[in-house]
Amino acid sequence: MRNNKTPWRPFSKKNKAEQDTKKSHVPFRLDFLFFIVFLLFTALVVRLSYLQINKHDEFAEIVEKGQKSIIEENAPRGYIYDAKGKVLVGNKANQAILFTRSTGMTAEEIKKISKQIVDLIAIEPEKLSERDKKDYILSDPKELKKAEGKLTVSDKLNTKGEQLSSSDLYKKTLDKVDVKDYEFTKEDEKIATVFKKINSAYALQPVTVKNKDVTPEEIAVVGENTATIPGLSAGTDWEREYPEKDQIRSILGTVSTEKQGLPEEKAEEYLKKGYKINDRVGLSYLEESYENDLKGKRGESEITTDKNQKITSKKEVKPGEKGDNLVLTIDLEFQKKVEEILESNYQSLINSGKAQYSDGAYVVVTEPSTGNVLSMVGLNKDPETGELVDDALGTYKKAYEPGSSIKAATIMSGYENGIISGNETMIDEPLVFEGGQTKSSLFNQYGSYPLTTVQALEVSSNVYMMKIALGMMDATYTPNMSLPFRTDVYNTLRKTYEEFGLGIPTEIDLPSEETGIVRTNYKDKNGNYLPGVMGNLLDLSFGNYDTYTPMQLNQYVATVANGGTRVAPHVVKGVYGNDNSGNLGEVKKEIKPKTLNKIEGKESEFDIIHQGMVQVVNGPMGTAHGAQGASLPIAAKTGTAETFAVNPTNNNVETVINSTIVGFAPYDNPQIAVSVVLPKIKDDKDATNVAILKQVVNAYAETHQ
Repeated sequence: MRNNKTPWRPFSKKNKAEQDTKKSHVPFRLDFLFFIVFLLFTALVVRLSYLQINKHDEFAEIVEKGQKSIIEENAPRGYIYDAKGKVLVGNKANQAILFTRSTGMTAEEIKKISKQIVDLIAIEPEKLSERDKKDYILSDPKELKKAEGKLTVSDKLNTKGEQLSSSDLYKKTLDKVDVKDYEFTKEDEKIATVFKKINSAYALQPVTVKNKDVTPEEIAVVGENTATIPGLSAGTDWEREYPEKDQIRSILGTVSTEKQGLPEEKAEEYLKKGYKINDRVGLSYLEESYENDLKGKRGESEITTDKNQKITSKKEVKPGEKGDNLVLTIDLEFQKKVEEILESNYQSLINSGKAQYSDGAYVVVTEPSTGNVLSMVGLNKDPETGELVDDALGTYKKAYEPGSSIKAATIMSGYENGIISGNETMIDEPLVFEGGQTKSSLFNQYGSYPLTTVQALEVSSNVYMMKIALGMMDATYTPNMSLPFRTDVYNTLRKTYEEFGLGIPTEIDLPSEETGIVRTNYKDKNGNYLPGVMGNLLDLSFGNYDTYTPMQLNQYVATVANGGTRVAPHVVKGVYGNDNSGNLGEVKKEIKPKTLNKIEGKESEFDIIHQGMVQVVNGPMGTAHGAQGASLPIAAKTGTAETFAVNPTNNNVETVINSTIVGFAPYDNPQIAVSVVLPKIKDDKDATNVAILKQVVNAYAETHQ
């Protein structure tokens, strides 16, 4: 069959014409594109020529002037004064050699500068860690290359097979360095000491190279070499000084050094507040608690760097400001007298052998209405030398069974729970329970005596307190009775005790307060009551079970003196600014009395308790007759709690007592509340506690009247 369709001819004239038409558009588009690129390139060349020729001098001046940066510099902390304006903590200004590290500075450059500094000034080598030595070794490029050459392929990868970051790779490189292969000369140790300080500093942040025993000659030579060693400068540094030596040093606290910087556990918190990693901050007690007030306000300096990021100049643009000051409630003169009183009496106990097992002696004096701490003194024996050392912290961090000192709180619990009323009479008699166990008052182990509430406090009747506890169990004493298992009464008693500050925080303005031991484990793992659990409850009623700190005992007796108002103790009177000379200025924040709670007892009930405590000192059977004749009349309550100590020579367990006393004076218008704790004394008849109370009251009258 014949095909009538005309066959397609690729090279026909018609197809060729169509292709030529299409081809003609391509060169045109390319030419247009090249033309646009040419115009843009020409414009760029013209602009660059303009900038280089017309603006050359302007840019050269900018480069010559360098880049300016503002850096912050530390300012000294505020002072701490006693109640009468005597400096307890100040600042000692020291001449210092400083170095400000430029940006992009390599380890090799830091090592070179460190050597230059060592050649200029005397540097005392510091203790170097293994890491410090390795960093110094690797500052030598040859040593770095050698260590890196020891890295395997797997060393350079993480667990996912990915390339390690530069910092992680450097840590791996450190592992390839063995410090034992290198000999550190005295010169190396000096250079490494400076290297460590500069290497750990942030760029454009001054670091102290030397601040002790800087001589005028060294200041001069540094001034002569600031051009050859950019970043090196002379300045002033400060450190805390204590004009009164060790007086209440422990509660004042400490401040970190520039080397220590921010404490690791709080670094993140401080950094969020704008601190630098090497800033000095309060590490403990008042320095820590009042960090926000004591810290200085940073100064500012302008740093100029050249095109190579080298520092060419530095000038102060805003001076730093000293931090605010603390004025304490503690009068140093009175504090010293209380220390002397406690030391003299405690040393006598030691010399007599009565304090063989004692682990301290403590006195706290406060102003009941305000909570002002007037004195807090603690002493302890150094186990190696036997010398007495400061332990003021023990006044609120160590807890002991106080004995009968807390009986006023038990009386109030009896009132609150309707067990007694007014000056109620109960019979003091030995209490005999099922199984023959006997509990009695120390003054009456055989007879039977009717006692009013006032008399119960005067003679320190344990039985009166135990009968209050029995009443809370809905029980009346009968010979050979069994005690009902009413462990809820623990909470009933403790609820009242807490109203006086016993067993709970006093809320003193110092960190890490201890609250004593309040035992709440009444049953064994099988749910059976532990042996003696209810007998321990009776012991609790007269202070022979739970433990309290001397500060808690003081708050308790201050609450009694206040007629039931519990006030938080505080050692800071206020925060003060600085005058034009940098000395103590105007008050900025006054620490006002903080009422924590008010006991809802009747005024007549507190009057009865007060009468009982007055009789402890002045009554015919009072247990603190030795406090009579003080400069201010005293109301008090003594305590002797039986406890135990281990004889270190033969490991025998021996019975000892905690000797305590609490009181206030004058008893008709209380100005001070006093607590005395002498733990683990061997003589239950010893009256050193009473003597200390009287002497402290006399010292107060001498210094405050």
